[in-house]
Amino acid sequence: MKLLVLDTSTEYCSAALWLDGRIQARRVLAGQQHSSLLLPMVDELLRESGFSLRQLDGIGYGAGPGSFTGLRIACAVTQGLAFGADLPVVGVSTLESIAEQSGAGSVLTVLDARMAEVYWAAYRREGADWRAVSEPQLALPESVSVPEGGEWVGAGNGFAALGEVLRPRLTAQLARIDDAIMPDAAAMAPLAARAFERGEGMDAALAAPIYLRDKVALTVDERRARKSA
Repeated sequence: MKLLVLDTSTEYCSAALWLDGRIQARRVLAGQQHSSLLLPMVDELLRESGFSLRQLDGIGYGAGPGSFTGLRIACAVTQGLAFGADLPVVGVSTLESIAEQSGAGSVLTVLDARMAEVYWAAYRREGADWRAVSEPQLALPESVSVPEGGEWVGAGNGFAALGEVLRPRLTAQLARIDDAIMPDAAAMAPLAARAFERGEGMDAALAAPIYLRDKVALTVDERRARKSA
């Protein structure tokens, strides 16, 4: 199976090719330049691989959660490329890609959501796949919790961005914390391949980001009041 995978869900911009288990990848700290960097990155990977887009079997993209604008960029570029090459697509969870990079079997993933909040989920590996023990959600850092049972590892930049709240509460419950792991197309590549193998590929018209934040205009105090209501 040969796939292109894209991710622009955070300040990083990344692309990867999955070529029957071999991965070629690019990743740069993009700031706000994702839209100008992504397609040249894809072109470079395809030239290096010797494959054209039409010779691939599908396209995966970081569906979220993550930056509102970033998720839209990845989804739109995926749709445009997939329509042109008549390829199916599959969305990949950014939080699951953090778990994939952790090297652990039970992972509490926490991604900085800005506005003093985090995106988080807890995953347990079952065979080659991940099962969500706690489904992805947007929350105040005070609400993040470690599931019971097993040895859990913490991963994701939420532990760096909001560590002053998260670490005092959770460090004793976690075997270790890796706060440098970010969503990444290379880590999404095997997840996308397994999703296609399960028959989850879909028409590009159905591709959509995963948005967890329903209102971005609330102040921190308003959000805390809503959480405690």
